[in-house]
Amino acid sequence: MREWIYGRNPVYETLRAARRNFFQLHVAQGNEGQGVLKEILSLCQSKKIPVRWLHKDWFETLKVSDHQGVALQVSAYPYHSLQDILGLAKRREEPPLVLILDTLQDPQNLGGLLRTAEAIGVHGVVLPLRRTVTVTPTVVTRSSGASEHLLICQTNLAQAITLLKEEGLWVIGLERSAEAVRLDQARLDGPLAVVVGSEGSGMRQLVRSSCDLLIQLPMRGQVGTLNASIAGSVVLYKIWERRGF
Repeated sequence: MREWIYGRNPVYETLRAARRNFFQLHVAQGNEGQGVLKEILSLCQSKKIPVRWLHKDWFETLKVSDHQGVALQVSAYPYHSLQDILGLAKRREEPPLVLILDTLQDPQNLGGLLRTAEAIGVHGVVLPLRRTVTVTPTVVTRSSGASEHLLICQTNLAQAITLLKEEGLWVIGLERSAEAVRLDQARLDGPLAVVVGSEGSGMRQLVRSSCDLLIQLPMRGQVGTLNASIAGSVVLYKIWERRGF
């Protein structure tokens, strides 16, 4: 399966990560080879990737508005295993930090969370097998290419949580409810898995009941909730702070 990654930063990070097979790069005629585009062209030359300069009308076939006149044809996203994620934490000699996303539907939310996860050094991200947005070209763009540097696993969440617990991880779920403790009152050091639920209904019951602890963000405004990407990002940064950055 082949797909098109578009936008300058996503294409650049995909080339830098070098986890996929590359087939060809399309660049809109009239684009100047400066800045990130210059780096893209240099990487394509070093990797012997064919480059085609096309009329800007070709990019309309992608049916996206943020292509920036650059598109890279690549192989499908290379998912990893849960053991790969745990192995990365072990090689870094760090307590594991895993992000579990329970049936997110919005590519923008997934992309935003992946961007935060990569920025703070999360060891891996776990997605369910069904009823979830996956790592599509849109998600790659929304993450500004961060997805290409992350280890992302797609598996049965209940089984994954069981395995993580056996490996000594404490599983905390993000939820605004009476049972949830405030973020500042929760212990966030040590091996952790953070669960963020779907935008509308939150965590599914089986996943929720598997959590060791439920946490919530204290709020004082008129709007009672934050979207999944923002709320999850706040929690991840707080964990990183507790680890001394």
